[in-house]
Amino acid sequence: MAVLVLDKRKKPLMPCTERRARLLLTRKRAIVHRRYPFTIRLKDREDGRTQPLRLKIDPGSKTTGLALVREDANGGQHVLWLAELEHRGSVIRGRLIARRAFRRRRRAQLRYRPARFDNRRRTDDHLAPSLRHRVDTAMSWIGRLRRLAPVTGMSQGLVRFDTQAIQNPEITGVEYQQGALAGYEVREYLLEKWSRQCAYCGAKDVPLEVDHIHPKSRGGSDRVSNLTLACHECKQVKDNRKVDEFLANRPDRMATILAKAKAPLHDAAAINSTRWALYNRLKDTGLPIETGSGGRTKYNRSQLNIPKTHCLDAACVGELKTLLGWDAPVLNIKAAGRGSYQRTRLTQHGFPRGCLTRSKRHFGFQTGDLVKAAVPSGKKVGIHLGPVAVRKSGSFNIQTLHGVVQGIGHRNCALIQRADGYGYAIKPKIAERKDAGTGAVSGRRAIPPRHKCPGSPARKR
Repeated sequence: MAVLVLDKRKKPLMPCTERRARLLLTRKRAIVHRRYPFTIRLKDREDGRTQPLRLKIDPGSKTTGLALVREDANGGQHVLWLAELEHRGSVIRGRLIARRAFRRRRRAQLRYRPARFDNRRRTDDHLAPSLRHRVDTAMSWIGRLRRLAPVTGMSQGLVRFDTQAIQNPEITGVEYQQGALAGYEVREYLLEKWSRQCAYCGAKDVPLEVDHIHPKSRGGSDRVSNLTLACHECKQVKDNRKVDEFLANRPDRMATILAKAKAPLHDAAAINSTRWALYNRLKDTGLPIETGSGGRTKYNRSQLNIPKTHCLDAACVGELKTLLGWDAPVLNIKAAGRGSYQRTRLTQHGFPRGCLTRSKRHFGFQTGDLVKAAVPSGKKVGIHLGPVAVRKSGSFNIQTLHGVVQGIGHRNCALIQRADGYGYAIKPKIAERKDAGTGAVSGRRAIPPRHKCPGSPARKR
């Protein structure tokens, strides 16, 4: 992973390698400006020549991929920095639902009082808080990376899910039934929905085919809710039978398929609602914006034989000839929030229970700060590194990679980085990640063993 570099005036320069950054720090020519993302600041340099850098974004409902690439003169690109940003939209939605329930109970506790939410005015570009969080979080990190790297252009994946009615209100009949997902886009959506495995036997890393849950020859439709993925053997054995006939002896598998087929498309709805809002926010930056569809991203990834991850999807957005350096460590960024204004805890019925401290900071630390604790003696002797949870008593908890270390005194803690509402972790390279159970490297597609599909006769060897 490349190290981001700033000059003595905090202006972004070209990123450097880890080895060069280590030499600059050892020779006292630079200092650590920020731990995550790791950034150094030079002491003896101002300005400098830069090359075209492009920031690529692949928006997602739960995770957004970010990739910083260097553009070459021949149209190729070289990956410098990768990250995956995990959103907390589901957490926000759950808390809003709970708050609404508490408000309704309080409103009718003594006497009924009419609701006042209809009095609020909403603009045309209004987004729900859980959806606005996705856009704001992505824009926050885009702005942060623009301050740390000389970004000259951006690319966004405009993934769309069944938005033909918005783009063409006059669409009817078969065209509406097929929609914008017809062809390459519908396959990509099905791969995500069914976790890239056969719905009938669970086989992974095999060629998959689109299959109708309710056969089309027996009245089934081409709607996405009636489509699934099946391996070649399962599809041949199933033929034109209904799923309840094919899986008569496996009711658990049949129930799982039917439940997943009717699953709500809230993730697709979130992408539909936020993709243009993010695009408009990107246009306000004044940088040239490149867009690409999900089908184009998959085509680039398959042509270059690149594994499927959120950050590598971002690197494959838009026009792409070659992509080098994609097998690099990934910075995992998890949105954790900046705390709560709530000063009391609530019971399941919404009544206050207990009281929280009114001050967020104690002894110069606040919950979420990244600290390094050096304990000289006792049961917790050693060096402990991680985010801290503070108490008014001065006895802190530190979340390390090996678990929570409780009862660390504030005098033993040294601040490394202030809390910014995110948690960080570094994932290893793709080639270094081992598949569970087999120990095989997951960077390339492995040839799986032969599998037996349900309902197929035994084969003669």
